Amino acid sequence: MRHRSLFLLAWSFLPVMLLPRVQAAEQLAAAPVQYREVAQTVSADGIVEATRQSTVSAQISGRVTEVLFDVGDTVRKGQVILRIDERASAQALAGSQAQVMQAQAELQNAKSNYERSRQLFAQKFISQAALDKAQADYQAAQAQAAASVAGAAQSVLEHGHTAVVAPYGGVVAARLVELGEMVTVGKPLMTGFDPAQMRVIVNVPQYRLAEIGSRPQAVVELSPQEGRRGVTNGSAITLAQPKLQRRVKAAAVLVQPTADARTHSTQVRVTLPANEAGVYPGMFVRVHFVVGKASKLLIPASAVLRRSEVVAVYVVDDKGAVRLRQIRVGETTGQNEIEVLSGLNAGEQVALDPVKAGMKKQ
Repeated sequence: MRHRSLFLLAWSFLPVMLLPRVQAAEQLAAAPVQYREVAQTVSADGIVEATRQSTVSAQISGRVTEVLFDVGDTVRKGQVILRIDERASAQALAGSQAQVMQAQAELQNAKSNYERSRQLFAQKFISQAALDKAQADYQAAQAQAAASVAGAAQSVLEHGHTAVVAPYGGVVAARLVELGEMVTVGKPLMTGFDPAQMRVIVNVPQYRLAEIGSRPQAVVELSPQEGRRGVTNGSAITLAQPKLQRRVKAAAVLVQPTADARTHSTQVRVTLPANEAGVYPGMFVRVHFVVGKASKLLIPASAVLRRSEVVAVYVVDDKGAVRLRQIRVGETTGQNEIEVLSGLNAGEQVALDPVKAGMKKQ
């Protein structure tokens, strides 16, 4: 019985005795610090704006009777977004149509009178002056009938303006009117934009234009999640959204032929790909114009440990021991790598998972 108790006690301590050996046997994933040729860029900050953005205004006066969409709603082209009281315009339309009927009756009467006057003049029963007056009355009736038809068409058009429709499909950015509010002609009602067509406005200093060129060309770095790269024809920049930590390719680049006399900079319009997700007007982005290639010391961005103002990595030596080392870093590339400015040498190994490396160091 005593031997059995000693055996159970020894077996219970066995996992604890083997734990350090198991941990020591685990290999810490590491990557080498190495030089590689990457794109050399000129960066500039920009703001995203919608290529199609407009404010819909009232074209008739009246009271708002229905608001069908609000901020953030998606609207299709031709959908009614707001209605204005149509009673006044309906009465005006009815009056215009009555004027058309009256003008047509007068036109018919003037035509008949003119035909009779021609017959009487041929029989020499009336003078030339009487015939001329009948002809003038007929022509005046024709003009009055045409004017009444045009007025009725205008009334129909104004009556159609009681239903405010979306000029194109997009998203409502602002609602500037409330239900029951009285609006007049020209009163802004809603503001919207088309999220399918976005662009970035960048102000580039004049001394940088020579590097960028009038028609920028570059390798376009995509989001790391997509895992592929490509080269565009004619539009050659890289866009980076710092918060999202992803890059998207540009569809086109246009350098404006004018400069701002106050800031001595030139505006560059960068068209984004259609239907780019997660991009909205007013968003801050950074544009990287590729101007050449350079050899840089790079490490995976996942290996960098940031604690307040400290930027460091865990360096793994030949024996597997780890040491925390502070470094200074530069830009992040499109392949999710970061440039090392100081603190590391080419050939050293850095831990890819700083959390695991820190636990092993302890």
